Amino acid sequence: MGKKLKSQLITASALLAMSVVSSPLFAKKLDERPSTMSMVADAVFVRPVLLGSTIVGTGLYALTLPITLIGGNAEEAGHQFVVVPFKATFVRCLGCTKKHMDDRDEYYDR
Repeated sequence: MGKKLKSQLITASALLAMSVVSSPLFAKKLDERPSTMSMVADAVFVRPVLLGSTIVGTGLYALTLPITLIGGNAEEAGHQFVVVPFKATFVRCLGCTKKHMDDRDEYYDR
């Protein structure tokens, strides 16, 4: 191998090693808790709409129950029509988004 190629390989390897090792040192954890405005908007606008969707979803589930029982997917329909809107309305924290719910332990167990 030529000296120039060897020098370039060593330089590239050193740069790669430095970037891999140093990147976690410069990473900063962002505190992305819901803001006050997002909590207010959630309480005033979003929760009433979600409550309505829970009520409508429960009604749709009751209407489609005979069909879903025949089709064998009553449990899945109940989950989508009732459980998902119910959890979004009453279990989800105020101002939280899907990202906050996915990383719940990271944000709310402090």
